[in-house]
Amino acid sequence: MYKKKKRSWVKHLDFIILDMIAAELALFIGVYIKFHSVIFLDRFEWYNLYQSLAKILPFIDLTGVLFTETYTGILRRTKYQEITSTVWHSLINFLGVLLYMYANQTSYYYSRFALGAFGVAMIVVTYIVRVFWKRIIRRRKLLDVNKTSMVVVAESTTVDHCLSEIAHSPYTEFKVEGVVVVDKDMTGQEIQGIPVVANADSLFEYLRTNVVDEIFLDGNTRASEESLAGRLVEQGLTVHMSLIHTNNLMPNRIMETYGDYVVLTTSMHIANNRQAFLKRLMDICGAIVGLVLAFIAFVIFAPVIKLQSPGPVFFTQTRIGKNGRRFRFYKFRTMYIDAEERKKELMSQNEMKGNMFKMENDPRVTPIGHFLRKYSIDELPQFWNVLIGEMSLVGTRPPLEEEYENYALHHKARLSIKPGLTGMWQVSGRSDIKDFEQVVALDTEYISNWSLGLDIKIIFKTIAVVFGGKGSK
Repeated sequence: MYKKKKRSWVKHLDFIILDMIAAELALFIGVYIKFHSVIFLDRFEWYNLYQSLAKILPFIDLTGVLFTETYTGILRRTKYQEITSTVWHSLINFLGVLLYMYANQTSYYYSRFALGAFGVAMIVVTYIVRVFWKRIIRRRKLLDVNKTSMVVVAESTTVDHCLSEIAHSPYTEFKVEGVVVVDKDMTGQEIQGIPVVANADSLFEYLRTNVVDEIFLDGNTRASEESLAGRLVEQGLTVHMSLIHTNNLMPNRIMETYGDYVVLTTSMHIANNRQAFLKRLMDICGAIVGLVLAFIAFVIFAPVIKLQSPGPVFFTQTRIGKNGRRFRFYKFRTMYIDAEERKKELMSQNEMKGNMFKMENDPRVTPIGHFLRKYSIDELPQFWNVLIGEMSLVGTRPPLEEEYENYALHHKARLSIKPGLTGMWQVSGRSDIKDFEQVVALDTEYISNWSLGLDIKIIFKTIAVVFGGKGSK
């Protein structure tokens, strides 16, 4: 019987528990530095307050784990990447602690110094614990204690690559005891320090006389692979069949089933259901707040817009959304009514290279329009697009129909997600970017590296840009 390997964050349960312990230890350190007392052992001022926090802290940490991806690729991280991840993880925990205090209306009673010491100690202790535990894991991997015995069956042209990939697999729970080369007799030789124990003719004799738990089968053709796998399973062995070599594909890939088909799905980025749900939840919450601001802006600026340029308060336009879908796009009107007709006359003054139009001191913009654009107030009605699911808070800016018609194939990558109110381009000095290819590069970078943490980072940067008056010119 084959026991399925642990998946998702469950396989990092050891790190989760250690991070909980590190957070508790950090709280103990913060309290000791301030009060020279130990929680649960000494009685001191506000003892019950800190004792309650110590009890709830593991649940705060676990909640943070469920809402973030701080354990993804933890065994492959560099020291710098681990520092970044640790700071992010600790920040999430600290925010959770603050929310707990706010909910209990007890934040006033906590020592700010003790909390500050706790926050710093949490980063330091968590980082030390993670690095130390990863060293232990590597040593255990080298010792090969109590691991499943595995034999790799492959051809001479692929066996070296196969062994390298297995060796670099994190959380290896097996030991490769031998190699079987099926297309030539290399018995007695070694490949990467692992003995070649049999060939195609002597494979089953070797299996009969040696302890083997699992077979990793890397065949050349599906028919030969399935035939051999069937015979091996009849021996009571667990067989892992390679479906495809994916080293030339994108790193984001998952296995899925469609009927009786097993397929490898790959994309620029693959979000799981939890990530997609949280992004949508963040969109809805942000849209509700944004629409309140949009209503306030409407009350204040609608009369001015009408006075300076007769016509509708709102500007609507067809834009291109996810994978070419068309939708109605809303803004406060910042230009004169004949702006679209005059655009053709101004194309020679376009400052943007490529499929975008941008012009400083655009004569089509009304006086109030300059103000609305400077602080991005004109974008507020798009929160309606976000609420109904046509857009997201963070994404790529939706192009015009005529811009989309001139897209090259690689430009369409930026449309693989919902368009956003803000994005990587907007917070990377959009007024200084003159080449559309730079916009595409920033958008594809965002899509490939997407995470909820990145969205939050971009939102905070956007707020800074807006209040700094660095919006569209």
